[in-house]
Amino acid sequence: MRFSSTFDGAPVTRFVALGAIVGCLTWSGAVQAETLKVGATQTYKMPSAAAAVAKNGDTIEIEPGEYFDCAVWNADNLTITGKGAGVIVTDKTCQGKALFVIVGSNTTVRNLTLTRAVVPDGNGAGIRAEGANLKIENVQFIKNQDGILAADNAKSTIEIDHSTFNQNGSCPTGQGCAHGIYINHVALLKVTNSTFFESKDAHHIKTRAIRSEIVGNKITDGPKGNSSYLIDVPNGGGLVVENNVLEKGPNTSNHSAAIVIGAEGVTQRTDEIVIKDNKFTNDYSGETRFVRNLTATSAMLTGNSLSGKVVPLDGDGEVH
Repeated sequence: MRFSSTFDGAPVTRFVALGAIVGCLTWSGAVQAETLKVGATQTYKMPSAAAAVAKNGDTIEIEPGEYFDCAVWNADNLTITGKGAGVIVTDKTCQGKALFVIVGSNTTVRNLTLTRAVVPDGNGAGIRAEGANLKIENVQFIKNQDGILAADNAKSTIEIDHSTFNQNGSCPTGQGCAHGIYINHVALLKVTNSTFFESKDAHHIKTRAIRSEIVGNKITDGPKGNSSYLIDVPNGGGLVVENNVLEKGPNTSNHSAAIVIGAEGVTQRTDEIVIKDNKFTNDYSGETRFVRNLTATSAMLTGNSLSGKVVPLDGDGEVH
């Protein structure tokens, strides 16, 4: 389906009564959260309508359908979830930023497809994360300029699990690049059990997080993708890349390296660099570096399987 267009001497009994009142008030506050249903036969026809009235702690359930809509989520502690397969939000952006602009903190988004976010400045995102602490579970990001673009927030954690990033990325002439995901200065980025495929021009993952953990993913160009780096950590920071399937394709736009740390200058502490038990294939005709380490922290490469013309490490570190 398609839709066109958020005591001091007082009797003890008094204190018992007061305690009961306070307890009731506290209980009432705890149950104020509601479930807002979005769909053709529901109160809210579009995600943006639910976003406009959502309060802290609410759950938004979106029924299957194609929604030509965008939404700004201001409340905290929201859960935004698709109810069944085929929940697609597409083509429209809010504030010139994204399909979903998430301003509130402690937000969970799951079971959706976010696709075709395009804006004039080249940074149209499936999700623009502006609040603290975001969880992404089973979300597909397809053909956006950025899959996820996260603003600086030094206390924020961004967790991405069992999600797909397909054909995102862009480097318009005269503008900066957009990426599969572009995470600015947050406390922690965790990416697990997810797929990045056929990113365009830019990087699959670009992270300025103080610590980044990228574990159990498939990050590949395929025959048509032309990404630059698979993983770019431009300002340093703790990094764990473990048990991933990685591939640089024949049409890569930058064959020099797959994982790069410190390319834009190290501006934060880099406690460790652990690259472990990954399978990396270079399908480009020439040579590439698996890891280029431009920091003063020793990179530890252990148990990685490398295929094609590959130099395991360029920079400080050990290969085992």
